[in-house]
Amino acid sequence: MKTPVIKRPIHAAYLAAEGVVRRLQGAGHEALLAGGCVRDLLLGREPKDYDVATSAASAEMRALFPDTRSVGARFGVTLVIADGAPCEVATFRTESGYSDGRRPDRVQFSGIEDDARRRDFTINGMYWDPLSGRFVDTEGGREDLAAGLVRAIGNPEERMREDHLRLIRAVRFAARLNFRIEDETERAVRALAPLIERIAAERLQQELRVILTDPHPAGALRMMDDLGMLLLIFPELAAAKGCEQPENYHPEGDVFVHSLLTVEKLGPCPDFALALAALLHDIGKPEASRPAGPKNFPEHERFGREIAGDICRRLRLSRQETDRVCWLIHRHLYFREAGKMRDSTLKRLFAEPGFEELCELARADSLASWGRMEHVDYVLERRRTMSPETVNPSPIVNGHDLIERGYKPGPAMGRVLDEVRERQLQGEITEREGALALAERIARRINAPKKREG
Repeated sequence: MKTPVIKRPIHAAYLAAEGVVRRLQGAGHEALLAGGCVRDLLLGREPKDYDVATSAASAEMRALFPDTRSVGARFGVTLVIADGAPCEVATFRTESGYSDGRRPDRVQFSGIEDDARRRDFTINGMYWDPLSGRFVDTEGGREDLAAGLVRAIGNPEERMREDHLRLIRAVRFAARLNFRIEDETERAVRALAPLIERIAAERLQQELRVILTDPHPAGALRMMDDLGMLLLIFPELAAAKGCEQPENYHPEGDVFVHSLLTVEKLGPCPDFALALAALLHDIGKPEASRPAGPKNFPEHERFGREIAGDICRRLRLSRQETDRVCWLIHRHLYFREAGKMRDSTLKRLFAEPGFEELCELARADSLASWGRMEHVDYVLERRRTMSPETVNPSPIVNGHDLIERGYKPGPAMGRVLDEVRERQLQGEITEREGALALAERIARRINAPKKREG
């Protein structure tokens, strides 16, 4: 096959990686760009990052580059900071004995052909020298790239047993590139899918984060379901299959079908918390239908928020991200009652940090079901007509004001402040003296406790 001509990028990350290759080669070492960046360059895509593979050992890299970080000393991996850009540089190596299904027990430094054989998929096993144009492809990656195939290097079952995360990565690459998983590789993925349950939560979360923010997250989820992986990661979704919905609102099918379609309707590359909330937004419906009967789901938002919280904690999401996912799920039907809401209620909603994501979720939820957008359009129109100053103005009265007037901090003071704020957002009070007088009246009405004098 003719040596490919790769168009040389000019952005900073590439130029930094090219500089690393030049310096290594200048010191007498073999060095090439490797892995996913070569794949993306061949496809005419801009790589997210650049990796370099070399014959140089870690000690030799540290001697050549003034700013390095060891990120995997026993694997010969060094992070080189070149012109302010990080570039991962790895010594050619072989690996064996993956007893934990994640890391090799033994590493031996070797040459480029052995280095290629230890990688996951053929399309990730190519190398390119940006200085000479030399192209190395010992595993047939270029042919699979042209054929649109994700194929494991060597024995597919061995590759998946070495690192169980490769089961999901096969799906990710196939969905991202709109490729097909090669037959033998697919059989291995399907047979070994249960190994997913052994993957550490943090690693699983990171892979899901990439999948759900990729251009085709719904396609990846459907592929994972077909291969028997999705319900191992989200067993709570099993009850959504066959959970029927009212046909007049949900002609598309059951809760599971609707959930995947909602992710699809978000469009390409959604925010991670939003995509996860879309996948799980109706996960409370099976639980809600038990006391209410088939096709009835009262308070399914509340059930869904609790179930989603458990899932987020299991995946080790941050508290902030967990709160955002749960908030979106709990509020995903909120817009349907917007026409009955007071201005103050709408303003509080507009001021929420997740309001834009909630709009996207409500839109996708509607498009994935009955397709009516009146409630979403109404909310967006109301938001458009309100100026930023009126949506979230600074409070006219605060706790310090009430403390100065002798009131004790506590729940009662919170009630006073909330009611004053409500009236402010409603436009009923606009100046400080009137707000303070209102606060005093509310405090007397609810018998807000005062501090003892003397």
